[in-house]
Amino acid sequence: MNKYKICVYAISKNEEKFVNRWVDSIKDADEIYVLDTGSTDNTVELLKKKGVNVISKKITPWRFDVARNESLSLVPSDTDICICLDLDEVISEGWRKALEENWDENTDRIFYNYNWLLDENNVPKVSFYIEKIHKRHGYKWTHPVHEILSLTENKEENKKVVEQITVNHYPDNTKSRSSYLPLLEFSVKEDPDDDRNMHYLGREYMYYGKYQEAITTLKKHLNMEKAVWKDERCASMRFIARSYRYLEKYKEAIYWYEKAIIEAPYLRDPYVELALLYYELKDWEKVIFYSDKALEIKESAKSYINEQFSWDHTIYDLKSISYYYLNNKEKALENINIALTYASEDERLLNNKKVFENM
Repeated sequence: MNKYKICVYAISKNEEKFVNRWVDSIKDADEIYVLDTGSTDNTVELLKKKGVNVISKKITPWRFDVARNESLSLVPSDTDICICLDLDEVISEGWRKALEENWDENTDRIFYNYNWLLDENNVPKVSFYIEKIHKRHGYKWTHPVHEILSLTENKEENKKVVEQITVNHYPDNTKSRSSYLPLLEFSVKEDPDDDRNMHYLGREYMYYGKYQEAITTLKKHLNMEKAVWKDERCASMRFIARSYRYLEKYKEAIYWYEKAIIEAPYLRDPYVELALLYYELKDWEKVIFYSDKALEIKESAKSYINEQFSWDHTIYDLKSISYYYLNNKEKALENINIALTYASEDERLLNNKKVFENM
């Protein structure tokens, strides 16, 4: 007999390609609940065939927090443990056993491993802890986008980290992010003191090529009283620098990358981005210097802030090209060979190796 009643809940819209894999990964749940927000494909029919409890409801105006709260409300009141798991996610085998061994009557929420980005071989590239396993009562989702699970009462949470549970994220990259920017703009107007969403809004402006808006918004983030997490502050500084770089204001970009390094010298990302900028400026010795500084950092922090290019072939690729232009064949080959251990079939890298061999 199971120790606890465990229910999974989610929102869905046009997720038919994920239904079978998703349900199979959570087959050990006592019950599964999905709020479908307007699918036009076979998502609802497929979920029902798999025994999932599905309710269809359009959320107007659209907000992710409202949709998630509606889906949570479907979960029975006598549930002990809730798992919010999106349909493009897969939870590792043995999750139920791990939960039941670690949960007790005083537990409020569980932290677990989340592989946000994996390569074609299913090797994690960006990983961090996430906390969407929680007790049934005392929580609600907040913020129109980049929503978070918040306490409904003023109390100290009893949280646990369960390393045996891992969720892999396999996103549908054909889906549009067009709703994110207006939702973030609304979110900041709704709660102008929320530093997290100010950071996200600045980042989104950068993604959209609205570089001056990005710079202004990210500087606002850095000046906020609650903006104290150094990893995120470093990221805001990098994004300001990146925006200046795109605007071809290189002195300003260098200034902000250097500030980012001072803010969080334990992160590879600002060193690598500054190396990329010096590569663009053809300052080969500085490319090598900042690449080597990045390589002194041996472990990636478990944070969503991490950039994939800081931990793949990029650093060695930059160094190999820089050494080539500095007429150092031995070092160019040494670094291209290391780069190829990360991306053995990359045609550009393979062609570069041939060029270096013929120096």
